[in-house]
Order: sequence, then C-alpha cells, then structure tokens
Amino acid sequence: MSPVPEIVLVVDDDAAVRAALKFVLEVEGFRVRLYDSPEAVLDDPELPTRACLVVDYRMPRIDGIELIERLRERQVALPAILISARVNKQLRRLAERIGLVGVLEKPLSDAALVDSIRSALGPAPPPP
Repeated sequence: MSPVPEIVLVVDDDAAVRAALKFVLEVEGFRVRLYDSPEAVLDDPELPTRACLVVDYRMPRIDGIELIERLRERQVALPAILISARVNKQLRRLAERIGLVGVLEKPLSDAALVDSIRSALGPAPPPP
C-alpha cells in the first residue's frame, strides 16, 4: 500500500502562478488545492488537518501574513511558507515572529520550494 500524498494548499491571486505551482508540486507527488484569495481559504469548511500552506504575501484586501494570523486565531496551525516578489529583512522578521516555515522570493526555485514543503511537513504519520 503506497502512502497517501501530502496536501499543499496554494493561495495566490495570480492564476498563472497557481497553475505553475500546481504543475510543479503534482510532479513532485503532492496533492494540491488551489485558492485564488485569502477569503477562499477562510471560507473553506473542509481545511485539512495536515497540509502545508504556500501563501503569496501581496494580495488584495488581506495579505498573506494576515491570512496566517487569522487562521491561527481559528486554531488552524498548518505550517506555512510565504512567497513574495519583494523579500526584505522586515518581511523575514515578521514571518519569523509569527512562526512561518520560511519566506521564498519569486521567481521561485522549484527545488527550494519542494524542500521547504517537505521540511515543513516532516515525516509522514504512520498509517492507521
């Protein structure tokens, strides 16, 4: 019996970025769920209990940091990786303060993203 693929939740308002990340992550064996806005994640009644979030920083209305903070307020403590076209020391400090796994700069290195996700998810839980 093969292990169930890990789930990655991708949140980005850019359809091309979502499609590219979905392709790369599925090739690496992940199951991918796409969200076009932070609100779509917050409105999802079926968020998995084990997954990794890959969240764009700059989005309309709610940025990636605020999304993570709102999820944590709801006791959703999924590991999260922030992606941004402009990464600076202040953003890295903010991400570290709220406990994000990492901050990656766009354009993304596929290997860096996949390694960060695998590290965030840690070892797979034993089968039931």
